Amino acid sequence: MRTLQTLGRMPIGLTVPAFAILIIVFGAPIVLLFLTSLNAPALSIANYQAFLGQQANVRVLFQTIEVSVLATIICIIIGYPTAYLITAAPKRLRMVLLVLVIIPYLTSLLARTYAWIVILGDRGLINNLLLDLGLISSPLPLIYNRVAVYIGMVHIMLPVMILPLVSVMLGIDKSLVAAACSMGARPFAAFWRVFLPLSLPGVRSGSLLVFVLCLGFYITPAALGGLRDVMLSTFIAAQVATSFNMARTAAAAFILLGIAAVIVSALGLDLSDTPGRAEQPPRKSWRRRLPSFGTLTRNLNELAKPYRAKRWAAELYQVGGDGRDRKIVGTVFVLIVMFYLLFPGVVVITMSFNAGTFLQFPPSSLSLRWYRSFFGDPSWTTAALTSIQIGVAVVILSTIVGMLAAYGLSRTVPRLRAILTMMLLTPITFPSIVVGIAAYFGLLNLGLIGTITGIILTHCIGAVGYVVVIVSATLGNFDRRLELAAKSMRAGPLRTFMKVTLPLIWPGVMGGAVFAFIHSFDEVVKTSLISGFSIRTLPLKMWENMRHEIDPTIAAVASLLIFLPLLWLVALYVTWWRSRPKDQLAVPQL
Repeated sequence: MRTLQTLGRMPIGLTVPAFAILIIVFGAPIVLLFLTSLNAPALSIANYQAFLGQQANVRVLFQTIEVSVLATIICIIIGYPTAYLITAAPKRLRMVLLVLVIIPYLTSLLARTYAWIVILGDRGLINNLLLDLGLISSPLPLIYNRVAVYIGMVHIMLPVMILPLVSVMLGIDKSLVAAACSMGARPFAAFWRVFLPLSLPGVRSGSLLVFVLCLGFYITPAALGGLRDVMLSTFIAAQVATSFNMARTAAAAFILLGIAAVIVSALGLDLSDTPGRAEQPPRKSWRRRLPSFGTLTRNLNELAKPYRAKRWAAELYQVGGDGRDRKIVGTVFVLIVMFYLLFPGVVVITMSFNAGTFLQFPPSSLSLRWYRSFFGDPSWTTAALTSIQIGVAVVILSTIVGMLAAYGLSRTVPRLRAILTMMLLTPITFPSIVVGIAAYFGLLNLGLIGTITGIILTHCIGAVGYVVVIVSATLGNFDRRLELAAKSMRAGPLRTFMKVTLPLIWPGVMGGAVFAFIHSFDEVVKTSLISGFSIRTLPLKMWENMRHEIDPTIAAVASLLIFLPLLWLVALYVTWWRSRPKDQLAVPQL
C-alpha cells in the first residue's frame, strides 16, 4: 500500500513498466544496432558506403521512396474529398460511413492483400469476367506489377488517411465558410481560402503516417509486385533470412529509418496530441518570406476589388442551381470509394463458400468445404490457437502496462507528457522492418529468439502505444473532481482508481485492448523475424501459403479475419452502451 501511495504522489512512476519493456526490447537494442552499423568501437561508415556503393541497392532505395511518395499522393487525392463529404453528411449517415471506413482498417492486412490476389490474378475475378464476355482471349497481366502494388497499398492506407482528416474537419467551424460565402465568395473560393488552410493539419498528419508506413511495407509489394518492384523492407528481410551480417543489415535498416526521420522532422508530426499544451507561435509561411510575390498579390487583389464588388452585388440574391449536381457527384464519388474499400472483402467471403476445387466468383454452388478444411487441418488450427494465445497474452500485458502509463502521463506537465508519449509511440511510427530488426537484435542477446515469450514482448512494444493513445484520449475528458471527492471521503488511491476512475475510462481501456489484440493477431513482419522458423502463427501460415500455393482454404481463413472487425465493433459498442448508466450514476453514488 505504501508503494501505491508513493506512486500516487509521483504519477510519472506509473510509466516505468511501459518504458522498461520499450527499453529492453527496442530502445537499447536499436542504439546497439546503430553502433553495430558503425562497426563500433572503430566507428566507421564502411557499411553505409558498401550499401550505397552498389547500384542495385540504390535503385531499391529510390524505388521505395518513389512508391511511398506516389501511394501517399494517391491517398491524398482520394482521401481528402472523401473525408470532406463524410464530414458534410448528416450525423447518422456520417456514422455509417465512418464505420464502413473503419471495418477495412481493422481487417487483417493479409486478408486484404489476398483479396486483391483473387481479384487481379490470371484466373481472378476481372480476367474471368473478361474471358467469359469474350472481350479478351488470354488473361491480362493485372498482377505482379507496379500498378497492382499501388492498388493494394492505397487500399490498405486509405483509411489511415481518411480518419485523421475527418477528425480535423469535424473540428472546423462551418460558420466561417458560410461567412465567406455571405461576403460574396464563391463556394470554391470559400473552400480554398478558409476551409482548406484549416484542414491542413489533418493532411499533414495523414500524409506522414501513410508515407512512413509505406516505407516499411513488406507483405503487399512482395505479394502483388514483381521482381522489379522490390521494396527496401523486402531486401532487409531477405538479408536477415540468408545472411548473419548484422552490421550491413543494420546499415540498410538505419538508411530506411533516416529517410522517415528526415521527413517527419521536416514537416513535423506530434502524435501525442496531449491536452493542455501551450500555444505555439505561428510559423511564418514561405510566401511571407518572399516580399516580391506578396506585393504582387496585394496589387492584384486591389485591382480585382471592383470586379468582386460588382459580382457580389449581382449574385447576392441569386439562388444557386448547381447544388443538386454537386450532391450527385459527391454521392457517386463516396459510393465508388466505399466500393473500392469493401468489395475485395465481399469477394473473398463469397468465394470462401465455393464448392469447387478452384476459387470462382460467383460460386457455381455453395458449400462449407473450405471451412471444414480449415477446422479439420491441424496445421491451420494449431497456428490459429498459437495466434490467439499470443494475442491474449499481449492484450493482458499491454493493457495493464499501457493503462498505467496513460494514467501517469495524464498527471504530468504537458511538455514532459508530449515527450514521453512520443517515446512510447516510436514502435508504431517507425517502419515495421526497422522495429523488427531492433527487436531481433535485442532478443537474440537474451536468448528469446524462437520463443513465444519473445514474440509477446515484441508485439507488446507496439500494442502499448495503441493502449496509451486510446486511454489518454479517454482520460482527456475525465473529470478529476470525482477523484478528489472520493479522496475527501477517505478513499485511498487504489480504491479511488478501482471504484471511480476505472469504471469511467473502461470504454477506452476496452478500445485499447481491442487494438492491441488486432495489432498482435495481424503481425507478420516482426513475428517472422522473432519466431526463428520454429513457431507458426496464423498470419505466418497464411503468408507461406500465399507465397507457395494458392490454397482455397486461405479464402475461408481470410473471410473469418474479415468478420473479426465486426465482432470487435459490436464489443466496443456494447461496452460503451453499458458504461453510459455508470457514467450517469457516478456522481450520485459518490
